[in-house]
Amino acid sequence: MYEQVEDLALLLKSISHPIRLKILCLLQDQELSVSEIRNSVKTSGANITQHLNILRNQGVIDFRKESNFIYNRIEDERIIELMKALQHIFCSKPQKTTSNHNA
Repeated sequence: MYEQVEDLALLLKSISHPIRLKILCLLQDQELSVSEIRNSVKTSGANITQHLNILRNQGVIDFRKESNFIYNRIEDERIIELMKALQHIFCSKPQKTTSNHNA
């Protein structure tokens, strides 16, 4: 069990950057080229490549080459499920700002 916790912590660390989360949101329904990701995320190609490499090294995404293009996709179905759950929890409705933690 503890080994799984360590693996999960590494996975969460690898996706816990805003640009990497944006990339994963884009890839959850389709595979995209680096230029398509760059245009959607609105950052440099070098920056996108750096973040894609981090995700690839952790086994979160994979790619295929076709001619001069590299197409990226989420490799693990569990990541797609995780991204959809995160979107549902955090993006589907406005968050309440009231808190009773100090009561």
